[in-house]
Amino acid sequence: MDKGKFYLLRSKESMDLSSMVTSNTHLSPLLLPLSIQKFQHFTPSSTFKFTQIPPKETHLSNTSPTLHQLQPNLEETEQIHAHLIKTHFDTTHQVPFKAIQSYSSKSSTHSFLITSYIKNNHPENALQIYSHMRKTETEVDNFTIPSVLKACGLISWIILGKEIHGFVVKNGMDKDVFVCNALIHMYSEGGSFESARFLFDKMAKRDDVTWSTMIRSYVQSRLLLEALEFIRQMHAVGVKPSEIAMISMVNLSADLADIKLGKTMHAYVLRNSNHEKLGVPLTTSLIDMYAKCVNLAYARRLFDGLSQANIVSWTTMIAGYIRCNDINEGVRHFVKMLGEGIFPNEVTVLSLVTVCGSAGALGLGKQLHAYFLRNGSRIPLALETALVDMYGKCGDVKSARALFNSIPNKDVMMWSVMLSAYAKANSIDQAFNLFTRMTSHGIRPNEVTMVSLLSLCAEAGALDMGKWIHAYLGKQGIKTDMILRTSLVDMYAKCGDIDGALGLFREATERDICMWNTMMAGFAVHGCGEEALELFSEMERVGVIPNDITFIGALHACSHAGMVVEGKRLFQKMTHGFSLIPKVEHYGCMVDLLGRAGLLKEAQEVISSMPMRPNIIIWGSLLAACKLHKNLNLGEWIARQFVVLDPKSCGYNVMMSNIYAAANRWSDVTRVRHAMKVVGIKKEPGISSIEVNGSVHEFAMGDKTHPETGIIYNMIAEMTDKLRDGGYTPNTSAVLLNIDEEEKETKLRYHSEKLAMAFGLIKTAPGVPIRIVKNLRVCDDCHNVTKLLSKIYGRVIIVRDRNRFHHFKEGSCSCGDYW
Repeated sequence: MDKGKFYLLRSKESMDLSSMVTSNTHLSPLLLPLSIQKFQHFTPSSTFKFTQIPPKETHLSNTSPTLHQLQPNLEETEQIHAHLIKTHFDTTHQVPFKAIQSYSSKSSTHSFLITSYIKNNHPENALQIYSHMRKTETEVDNFTIPSVLKACGLISWIILGKEIHGFVVKNGMDKDVFVCNALIHMYSEGGSFESARFLFDKMAKRDDVTWSTMIRSYVQSRLLLEALEFIRQMHAVGVKPSEIAMISMVNLSADLADIKLGKTMHAYVLRNSNHEKLGVPLTTSLIDMYAKCVNLAYARRLFDGLSQANIVSWTTMIAGYIRCNDINEGVRHFVKMLGEGIFPNEVTVLSLVTVCGSAGALGLGKQLHAYFLRNGSRIPLALETALVDMYGKCGDVKSARALFNSIPNKDVMMWSVMLSAYAKANSIDQAFNLFTRMTSHGIRPNEVTMVSLLSLCAEAGALDMGKWIHAYLGKQGIKTDMILRTSLVDMYAKCGDIDGALGLFREATERDICMWNTMMAGFAVHGCGEEALELFSEMERVGVIPNDITFIGALHACSHAGMVVEGKRLFQKMTHGFSLIPKVEHYGCMVDLLGRAGLLKEAQEVISSMPMRPNIIIWGSLLAACKLHKNLNLGEWIARQFVVLDPKSCGYNVMMSNIYAAANRWSDVTRVRHAMKVVGIKKEPGISSIEVNGSVHEFAMGDKTHPETGIIYNMIAEMTDKLRDGGYTPNTSAVLLNIDEEEKETKLRYHSEKLAMAFGLIKTAPGVPIRIVKNLRVCDDCHNVTKLLSKIYGRVIIVRDRNRFHHFKEGSCSCGDYW
């Protein structure tokens, strides 16, 4: 059961169906959206309204209220707990609460408290009760153990879960199917899939719940193809899936975003359902699946077919519209929901706000914020955190900071989402200022905070700051778990220190697929093709199964290193060796690989063979190859494809303008640029940044805004003289403007990367590597100049442009002039 869900009704499977519909349990807690992670630890106030499902009528309904009807809220549970402590759990004393009067033993009263705390979202308190039972040698039976294991799963306390597993075996409860199912669920929630599968394999007797729980474990662990095989095994042994299992199976299709598989699962569900009409939770999971597969027509048809849509169904349908960027329809359904008398609670709004952040739907996010304010509701801290996160993800840092400043009692998660907002906006100075303020307030940063800061350093190429964070982790005793270590590997790789990244990777005693993929991507962006392929071979030797992300990294590495044969072999291996279905990103890598190598006809053939429609990334890769190899006719044909797909794309317009300029077709250059001006398309300016003494300095072409412009331009003059003495001749073909040669040379002299390089030569000691980050591809002239300057000044100069890293040393570049 997800920690953040409040549908905690007791069932034979110890989980409610509706909580599974929109769950994201396959993600590690640190990778979840920050707002959701906060919500998972949310403690509701006594006035919080829980969504409850009425219990079914039984033969006892006319004689006494059911236990579910008597279920106390948090405040009542705490009062019962206090009374029992006062009476030393003596059951002879009458308890003034109907909910517990039927419990006559010391063991049963403890079990009642454990269950009640779990249902009120306080698993930590439940585990304290269990600890008290063990200390006082109160009997712990096979009815209590599953609830305790559920509490362990809710907070991912795997160590305690293992201790309880030992207790279960020692006391002979390991033959109880209900207990074993709870153990599998606990291991799954704690991220220990191997333990869950081992226990499953050892079970002599399994029921449909066992299979359901295991399917969900596969999905949580992102072993999606393996999950499909497991479902086939279940079908082969004649186990009929429960509704829980079918929801997990539908969620699997949603995670794969495979509409064909989704429709197959839909048919399977209809054949295996015990009822003529599917229940609301299962139908809602199908709506979610179709929405995630971008088939809103099917989703809407299912939604309209619900006889009584609940708040979860409405939320799923609205979230589907937002996710598919149909914001207007999402707003219309939200208003319609209110009109039908279904009002969102904190859970609903938080879910929708989170989706708004992911989809960049700022307008609707603001409306949801306003809805809560208009209704006079006190916004809980979890939702405030989600709103700050949403504003940050939508690029409205100003609103995020305004809301952040208005919140009096901020916890570590609130500070973390604000730091994430600055990280997304690449506002490195504001982020570190906020971090300093955070620590001065006595707030100890957690792993999420540090991941956000490392991500920011990685994007900015701020190696010194990244190293400071690395040292800070050790000094503060912050545990470097796998996610944090992966972030460190990523930071070192993106900041140009591939050796530092590899060192951390080798030091790791445990590596998940994300860490392997991060290292692979690091090799790719540095053009280390052979190292990337060796890493891939190592993965196979140690039994790590590559996924689709692994192949994207490996194919990129082949592309940057010009390893065409190896890239083709990898693509074949992906489909035939690992049964992975290539996505548009993989085809894009192949087009890039072939295009860079000048194999434009083969690249076109790959595009023709794609089972999906080529997107602008595919055509952009081929257009870039046309520019590189001066194929004007093919470039013009590709430009017409862009007109259909994205007529307002800045990239293709600029590239076509450059292709025409290189061919001296200035009238066509004028035509393209005039068209850009008419529709309001602006060329992205080239910006180069350099980190010096913990501060990041940015430069644009011809920039004179820097406080030390004078000495920078003097350094440019010195560099120009030394370059001429070294035999340098400006490559004016890189200036794609219809001006005379002298003006072209002047423009070349003050390119942004040259200004950053001049500043680096002034401000860093001799022998210290200079690291520059540029947002666009480095031009041919700057590439030649940097090679010469690395030899003239005896410096290692590392430049990260939009595509890759260039390591300049002693007059040569690591790319081998192939970029």
